Amino acid sequence: MAKRKRPATFTATKAVKALARERIGMPPSERVIPHSHEKASKRKKHKETLATILDKASRED
Repeated sequence: MAKRKRPATFTATKAVKALARERIGMPPSERVIPHSHEKASKRKKHKETLATILDKASRED
């Protein structure tokens, strides 16, 4: 025979959060802020040379 589930113990934190959700509503979802290391890796590591800049300009014309 399966055991009965024990009733959950009362915690004030959970009770307060539940009341806040009822009255105000759910909080907005979490925003992910990328780390500074990830931002640095997206940047180019070397400046463009004059030759590559002139190459791009000639292709656009």
